[in-house]
Amino acid sequence: MSTIRDCLDALLHPSARYDALTRARHRAFMAPRLLGSLAALAAFPVYLAMRGAPTALEVAAFAWLIAPILLSWFLSRTGRYEGAHILSALALAGLVMMVAVTTGGIQSFAAVWLIVVPLEASLSASRRVVAFASALALACAALLIVLGNFHLLPEAAPNAALSGVLMGAGVASATLYAAGLAVSAESLARTSVSLLYLEEDRYRLLAHNMSDVISRHNRNGAVEFISPVAEAMLGTAVARLTGHGLFDRVHVADRPAYLTALSDAARGSEQRSVEFRLRRDAARGQNASDFIWVEMRCRPLERASSGAEVVAVIRDITDRKLQEQALEMARTAAEQADASKTRFLATMSHELRTPLNAIIGFSEMIVHEEAMMLDAARRREYAQLINDSGQHLLSVVNGILDMSKMETGNFEISPEPFAPRAALLHCCNLLALKARDNGVDLITRAADDLPVMNGDPRAFKQIALNLINNAIKFTERGGSVTVSAAIEGTRLMLVVTDTGVGIAVEDLARIGDPFFQAGKTYQRKHEGTGLGLSIVKGLVGLHHGEMNVQSTVGEGTTVTVTLPLDFVPLLSPSNVATLVPAQRAESQDQEHQVKKSA
Repeated sequence: MSTIRDCLDALLHPSARYDALTRARHRAFMAPRLLGSLAALAAFPVYLAMRGAPTALEVAAFAWLIAPILLSWFLSRTGRYEGAHILSALALAGLVMMVAVTTGGIQSFAAVWLIVVPLEASLSASRRVVAFASALALACAALLIVLGNFHLLPEAAPNAALSGVLMGAGVASATLYAAGLAVSAESLARTSVSLLYLEEDRYRLLAHNMSDVISRHNRNGAVEFISPVAEAMLGTAVARLTGHGLFDRVHVADRPAYLTALSDAARGSEQRSVEFRLRRDAARGQNASDFIWVEMRCRPLERASSGAEVVAVIRDITDRKLQEQALEMARTAAEQADASKTRFLATMSHELRTPLNAIIGFSEMIVHEEAMMLDAARRREYAQLINDSGQHLLSVVNGILDMSKMETGNFEISPEPFAPRAALLHCCNLLALKARDNGVDLITRAADDLPVMNGDPRAFKQIALNLINNAIKFTERGGSVTVSAAIEGTRLMLVVTDTGVGIAVEDLARIGDPFFQAGKTYQRKHEGTGLGLSIVKGLVGLHHGEMNVQSTVGEGTTVTVTLPLDFVPLLSPSNVATLVPAQRAESQDQEHQVKKSA
């Protein structure tokens, strides 16, 4: 059978070799006709031996039986399946008419074969071919009846016994041929069903295992079909997503875009793409549902006659959206850091240029002392100013060097026991003159029984100096600055409160960031690099403390610093690089200026 199948496949037209069902239909057409024609050729010598010399009609009938070979050749060369079936119906009807006309007309044993003509045509799976074959069989039967009624048929020799045998042979042969047609039809149906199941399994495999969701929408946007992957994506049954169930899960703000994409795809022929949020049911152990980002690509369904149905592919892009948001946040942070560093460099250049101008100017005066008639006291004053400017410049340079140390993780703090009250009073005394010059009342409230704490006394003074200096700087004349220290459990609470200009709400979140200076609410009229609170935040962090800033524009600011009384360093010098870079530069500069003014 495999050899016969291979031979038949070799005879198939190229257009029928790539589809299994078409290939099976062509084989079912060619195999019985080739077999029948070969059987007729093999039976012709036996017929001659039994019957003797044949008549012209018998020779024509046997020659007509060879016609199926020509039909098979026609299908093999052209691939026209319906045309071959039409020619086959004509050939079979012609053979039946030829035999029936000579053997009794409508009463002939061959007339029963007219029933086989439309049965054979049914294998074509074409209504046109079946209609043509049925009309042809009815026309042949009507023609035989008309010819018999008008006595136009040749007279047949009356032989009842022979007529009965021929009638039985005709019915039996027609029945056997019809049975063969039924077997062929069942084989084609089985092949069609198996191919259908195979195709369904293939699409079911894709629908169940691909990560994207496939959906079909009608002209109103309602879901008619959605693949089972939606259950894993949205955490709900597919039955709840059909109709308008999917639309109900679209975020309210994204529903216009969702409907617009479906509408545009239904009206046009191009693919539409839209991104929106879908509500996902909470998994077990979770209290609330969340939204995921999806991308939907939709296009009109090709088989839809009205062109209003849409097929869509939905993909989860939540991870991509999170990456985009992270990149956007990183870009914004980088831009803010770049802008802050630009402001910092501009401020630092000003801080460096001021002492350099003083050094150059006063040194030129000393060089030309004869022309300017400088006495010894004036020269000594200019030399002191040059020294002070040089010391200030040295402190700025040392701050820059400290900044490089902190960036490389080599900045260290040296904890030791010290009295916080004495250190705090020292800082307030240093800044008392500045407060008096600015017309600000500086109030100190530190209990006499503050215990000794373990920490870096230099860092503690820098924290206090920065907080108090900032409070005085941004407090208008007639205001007040209150510095208080108290013990709460095992921690020291340092609170600096002023009645100054305050800080806007949008700037509070960034207070303590490197190089940041709040300036949206008020115009900055004070010198500095904007690292005061960032210095405090970094040093407090190194001491495992906390800093909290509360402020109201026009009413004042309160900064609360909480430090442990018994500080034990847990981080090695290589892990303290998180301290805000360039913080010590401004702190050392501030302390130097305070000492100078005092």
